[in-house]
Amino acid sequence: MSGNSSLIHRAVRRFLGGLTLVLSPVMAQAEYIDLPPPGSELIGQMRYVRAKQSDTLIDIAHAFSVGQDEIVMANPTLSRWLPGEGTKVLIPRRYILPDAQRTGIVVNIPEMRLYYFPPGQDKNPPTQVITYPISIGRMDWKSPIGVTKIVEKIKNPTWTPPESIKKEHALEGDILPDVVPAGPDNPLGQFAMRLGVKGSYLIHGTGQDKADGIGMMVTHGCMRMYPEDVEQLFPKVGVGTQVNLVNQPVKLGWDGNVLYIEVSQPLDEDHLGYDQLLSQAMSLIQKKTAVRPDFVLNGEALKAALMKPNGIPVAISGGAVGAALAAQPGSIPEIPGKGQAQSQSLPIPAVGQGVVSAPQPLAPAQAATVQPRLQPVQQAAPVSSGIVEEVPPGPKLQPASPKPEQQMLPPIY
Repeated sequence: MSGNSSLIHRAVRRFLGGLTLVLSPVMAQAEYIDLPPPGSELIGQMRYVRAKQSDTLIDIAHAFSVGQDEIVMANPTLSRWLPGEGTKVLIPRRYILPDAQRTGIVVNIPEMRLYYFPPGQDKNPPTQVITYPISIGRMDWKSPIGVTKIVEKIKNPTWTPPESIKKEHALEGDILPDVVPAGPDNPLGQFAMRLGVKGSYLIHGTGQDKADGIGMMVTHGCMRMYPEDVEQLFPKVGVGTQVNLVNQPVKLGWDGNVLYIEVSQPLDEDHLGYDQLLSQAMSLIQKKTAVRPDFVLNGEALKAALMKPNGIPVAISGGAVGAALAAQPGSIPEIPGKGQAQSQSLPIPAVGQGVVSAPQPLAPAQAATVQPRLQPVQQAAPVSSGIVEEVPPGPKLQPASPKPEQQMLPPIY
């Protein structure tokens, strides 16, 4: 989180007489989620809660193990700082699993989310997954990409800031000591897990005073977690656990016979615009539907998802009803609950047959001005060939390659 945003949040808390998190008597930890059956890739459910007067969106995100950017994008019409008493807040906790081996830890860097697949019993494959939001490196301090492993686990770590970070802080008038001892002021928190790549990259916690920035691009390359989340994860993973760091801003997954797309904000350094994201999406759609010749693509839903990445799975099979409901939480009918602090499961409804026209690439000037409209559209006849041919697949884009060791950054946090 930027310094200004953190100051604003603290000021709001002081104004309200201190933080009183009314959603739950204790912070909610991420829960285990059963893996879907073979052929399906969606996990979790959308939920909502009713905010109290003293809640900020950041408080609600922390309570439900959601990142700050995630909850802000899921609730674009709400105030980040004071959504207001009784306001319905969407909790975006439905995900498409990354396209990676379901082993150990998988981190999708642009999604700013970590997935842990606990080993199955008697050498069977895992049957559950648990997922956490993370913060990642800023553009000038990139998080690494590639397959590595946990090489060291450290409880109550000390932090020795490298000269590069000491100079950066000194420019802002913050003089860092040579060694920061373990304790509440340590930026590594109480638990840290070192990755086997040159540069001392860590998956670590943070102090409660810095937890507001979880789910944002704010670190010096490491992956930072909520204190409660890393405390839960730390004892579950052992030294040698595989860690797969992937760069997948576009994910596709089936839920039964409905195909969903989940689009996250691409990394700044990748410079991916609408045309590049469309190329990635069409390539993935072709692979996902190769054995489903009756697939019908909802071009309007695909276009809207690519033009406004928000990390929420959107149905791109058939009509636009599911896409509209997923992207516009205000249009979802309220589900009666037992109290304003009670969270409710919010399934995304299935969609029927609908639009088959695929989105056309926009010129750079158009992409900056055209606003997507998530309106129900006219019915159209299915296309027997599946993928609509009006959209050229374009050049296939490759994920960022692992950096050579000589290009890795100095020890960072």
